[in-house]
Amino acid sequence: MSDSLPTLHGLLLSDPLPMMLVSAAGEPMFRNTALLQLQADNADLAAWLPHNHAELVAAAVQQQRAIEDVHTRCGSRHLLWSYIPLVETAQVWVRGRDATRWLQHQQEATVARRLYHLIIENTTDLISRHRPDGRFIDASPASWTLLGVWPEQLRGERLDSLFHPQEREALLARFRSALEQDGYLTYSYRIRHASGEYRWFETASRAIRETYTGEVVEVISVSRDITERLQSEEHNRRLQDELAHAARLATLGELASGIAHELNQPLAAILNYAGASQRYLAQLDSAAPEAERVEHGLARISEQAEHAAAVIRRLRGFLRKGTRRLQQVDAAALAHEAVGLCAWEASQHQVQIVEHAAEGLPRLQVDPILLQQVLLNLLRNAIDANREHHPEHSSQVQLRIEARNGQVCIDVIDQGAGVSAEARAQLFVPFFTSKADGLGLGLSMSQGIVEGFGGSLDALPAESGGLCLRCLLPAVST
Repeated sequence: MSDSLPTLHGLLLSDPLPMMLVSAAGEPMFRNTALLQLQADNADLAAWLPHNHAELVAAAVQQQRAIEDVHTRCGSRHLLWSYIPLVETAQVWVRGRDATRWLQHQQEATVARRLYHLIIENTTDLISRHRPDGRFIDASPASWTLLGVWPEQLRGERLDSLFHPQEREALLARFRSALEQDGYLTYSYRIRHASGEYRWFETASRAIRETYTGEVVEVISVSRDITERLQSEEHNRRLQDELAHAARLATLGELASGIAHELNQPLAAILNYAGASQRYLAQLDSAAPEAERVEHGLARISEQAEHAAAVIRRLRGFLRKGTRRLQQVDAAALAHEAVGLCAWEASQHQVQIVEHAAEGLPRLQVDPILLQQVLLNLLRNAIDANREHHPEHSSQVQLRIEARNGQVCIDVIDQGAGVSAEARAQLFVPFFTSKADGLGLGLSMSQGIVEGFGGSLDALPAESGGLCLRCLLPAVST
């Protein structure tokens, strides 16, 4: 044993940790090189030791147990001391270790954890952890605000169980592929709120991989509710569409005004020639059937020319800046007149116009000539649709008028081939037409006129398979 003492003494002397052997009274009996180097920085050994050094030595001897990790600080350095008693000799080994960096790391870790919890608990985004199969490991408190459930309720639940059924399979396939290949994915989707409604979310997910195998062990996701943003974007798109539509209508108004001006002179000439022909025919004093038919034809020419001139005058007045002259009219009577004006055209194509007007209809505050022109456009569109779909057979056009929620509803329903949803969306766009010889202005102008009266003009699929053009106008309150 005596031969091993020099070896032990050498090991203790060369121990990189500061160490000394003290008596039961705490007086140093042996100091190793590391402790002497420590004293080189500060010769006062007491500055490095715990302030209750003597009491710690006595406790270790009396209790015959080691006392570990007693903290001291000298300047910027931190040490942890251990007191190890030698029972046989009533002496104590005092051994220290520099804990400066360790304590700094601990403090930094504590600050980081505190910051992490502050971020997690106060962020408005949902931060969540998931297993590779999509089950929630944990989630931030924002889950209550965004989804209506607490984090405890989400743990163990599958994320895809909250997806919209129409998007679930496609999202899962995209999710698995992206995380396996790139390890990162940002995607938008609908997710179910606790209330049952679906909200639009945007989520950024990143895969956490095992260091050596590269296997995905966890997924971290950050999600935010973008429903209001999407609604705002949709509102802006609609506003832009409305502005563009208003611009098109303004252009259309200028065009219509120019056309009306150009048609005034030919119409005046037609009226003059028709009137002169009627006077000349009257002077002939002929009772032949042919003369009677000519007289009837000239009368119809004059009637239609007068009507066209009145429409143009009213249209120019409608497009002109300033107050329009509106009057109260009977919708059913006005519609009946419009049916009469296109009755000949309908009969030529074997189309019967069937009128259904409810009793006690409220009156409308409109320009009667312009509204009649709108009704003529709707009826002629319906006649054309029937003619194309039933070229050799008779067909019907329904004209229905009823009161509905403070409005007068006028439906013109054809038995044509119908119009697709995409085409219905374009029906009222200026210059859009499915007719080979059409200009695409009739329905656009009609919609502008109806909206000028505070109403609306829409196209709906008819139960018969054709098209229903619905005009809604505000009724005059009594």
